[in-house]
Amino acid sequence: MPRFLNKNNEKFARFSKTKYFVDKTVFLNKLLEKDDNEKFICNSRPRRFGKSVTADMLVAYFSKGADSRELFAPLKCIKDDIFLQNMNQYNTIFVDMQAQFTTAQKKKIPPNQYLEKNIVKELHLEYPSFISSEDTLEESLSTIYYETGSQFVIIFDEWDYPIRELEEDSPDRAIYIDFLRGLFKNSDAKDYIRLAYLTGILPIIRAKGQSAVNNFHEYTMVKAKDFAPYIGFTEEETRSLCEKYQVDFQKVKEWYNGYNLNGTAMYNPLSVVEAVANHDFDQHWTETGTYSDIRELININMDGVLDSILLMLSGEKIPLNIHGCKNDMHTFANKDQVITTLVHLGYVAYDSQTKEAYIPNKEVQKVFEDYAAYEYTADDYAVNDQGAYGYPDRFTKFTGYSQEVLHSITHKNAERVAELLQIMHNEFVSSIRYHDENSLCCVIMIAMLASLKTYHKAIREFPCGKGFADLVYLPLQKNSDKPAILMELKWNKSVETAITQIKERQYPKSLEDYAGEILLVGIDYQKETKEHTCIIEQIQK
Repeated sequence: MPRFLNKNNEKFARFSKTKYFVDKTVFLNKLLEKDDNEKFICNSRPRRFGKSVTADMLVAYFSKGADSRELFAPLKCIKDDIFLQNMNQYNTIFVDMQAQFTTAQKKKIPPNQYLEKNIVKELHLEYPSFISSEDTLEESLSTIYYETGSQFVIIFDEWDYPIRELEEDSPDRAIYIDFLRGLFKNSDAKDYIRLAYLTGILPIIRAKGQSAVNNFHEYTMVKAKDFAPYIGFTEEETRSLCEKYQVDFQKVKEWYNGYNLNGTAMYNPLSVVEAVANHDFDQHWTETGTYSDIRELININMDGVLDSILLMLSGEKIPLNIHGCKNDMHTFANKDQVITTLVHLGYVAYDSQTKEAYIPNKEVQKVFEDYAAYEYTADDYAVNDQGAYGYPDRFTKFTGYSQEVLHSITHKNAERVAELLQIMHNEFVSSIRYHDENSLCCVIMIAMLASLKTYHKAIREFPCGKGFADLVYLPLQKNSDKPAILMELKWNKSVETAITQIKERQYPKSLEDYAGEILLVGIDYQKETKEHTCIIEQIQK
């Protein structure tokens, strides 16, 4: 069985018979609609979004090594003349770049050499009268086309794996990019290629502001265009699965919704299937990667990256300029480029209509919350020359402060709460300039992120008594020994005013069903002195 040339349809055939299969074969019709100027395509999405399944589907449809008439007969693809005429008519080269790159590294061979040698070998076996094992890949493809008239479909899955793995100055990375240029941008490529389809996490790498392979049309997490519904699950597809297997759709939506691709709500398939199959609402696709993917990006804090992440975690959206990102995981000129990369990785979402970035859903939120709520020990910290402990990175430093804010509130240490808010505003969210109580509220919510391990997400403008409390934190467990926290915020007034308002408007009455302790927290910020003050009082029921 060939590894690269004209593989059969077994992988997609097996997948199409799985219990939670969602039929996306109309995507084939969408591809066939593209004209000759659009046959070079790069379609990028985060991990576990269905990229590899789509690549297997393309192999099953285009490859001369398969007979897929029966496979596609019951599926949703439109079987018009164009569809039937193109089915299994092309020499198809499929490359799993992650697997081949890993093998090449083990053999200590540059990945381009390894690929070229083995693909040309298979072409030589198929066309021995035309092809020598000494020919280059592009020479072989050109010769076969001009001798037989047969075009090629070339599919690279995880095309960007070497880009993500290799440093910017790596010779192997430069050689790999040159290999792609030679394969897809030589003078004959437009003739011998019927379709070139690259899929991976990152869009095409850019150098000096230009795409390294600039003849590709790109479909990404920031510009999915008309490919938006075809990679990942739509809301309708997700709802249908939930109805079929009697799973609470609203809960699935809360955990996994939030990606807005060209106005279409999209869900990560792995997360949805895991939730539907096991009634398990937790991190799923995020567990397939590691926080190390993004930790360094955040800790660089270039141009206030960490500030922006913390602001998004508090529930805010931030403006994002998506242009100029080099798409290589290593080279960044500003904050927007870092956050754009996080969008491509799936840890941040992007609304192309408002041009804003935000945390998409509970699953992703929990990735950050887990680190914000992690209980650090001495082993987690670096020891300096004087034997004192220091935080290993800025996010850890923030986490330590956030944990102390919560501890100080629950232990009614108002003075320390005020001190910590001052520190956190100056060191982590100085980009939020105090103009009113709303800006103060954003800072407080950020400072309280560590609460998310034991408390529900903060409720803003909570209806209480004769008005609305600014912030309310309720423990996750109703019978918890944790106190409920009711906050009133003032800007350029007095902290006593905050506490008085809580009492006069009878805010605690709305928490009568809560059996435990209730803490009243008043916080004020003075514009002239640039100081926070805090008062904490306890109501024991």
